[in-house]
Amino acid sequence: MAFSCIFCQIASTGTPTTLLHQDDRVAAFQDINPSALKHYLVISNEHIPTVKDLRRSSKDFSLVSHMLNVGQNLLQRDAPHARQYRFGFHQPPFNSVDHLHLHCFALPFTPRWRRMKYLSLGPYVGFIEAEKLLERIKP
Repeated sequence: MAFSCIFCQIASTGTPTTLLHQDDRVAAFQDINPSALKHYLVISNEHIPTVKDLRRSSKDFSLVSHMLNVGQNLLQRDAPHARQYRFGFHQPPFNSVDHLHLHCFALPFTPRWRRMKYLSLGPYVGFIEAEKLLERIKP
């Protein structure tokens, strides 16, 4: 655990953040500044700085798959009538916290201009959809 990392503190329940899910690999909670009808973050319990630190390995593929599954289940539970769901990660230098976290959205974006923060600017810049990241790190 990186003591100065706010997400490490949340994962170890060292903050008053309400967790929507927690297990031995991940924790999930509502984004402090939501950009959509529902906006959750699923974080790894292990301190992994960014998607750039993930490798083509069974371990990393399994972790990201699990993060996506947790996010999907939470949104299906909490926003079953949403227009659309979206799942992805910011890639450096556009990530706000250096700790791996999956953005989980039940759309629409609110306000609508917030969708600009979640655009892909190419395969290695901006926002990457979770499924595209899984393709990249599949062993």
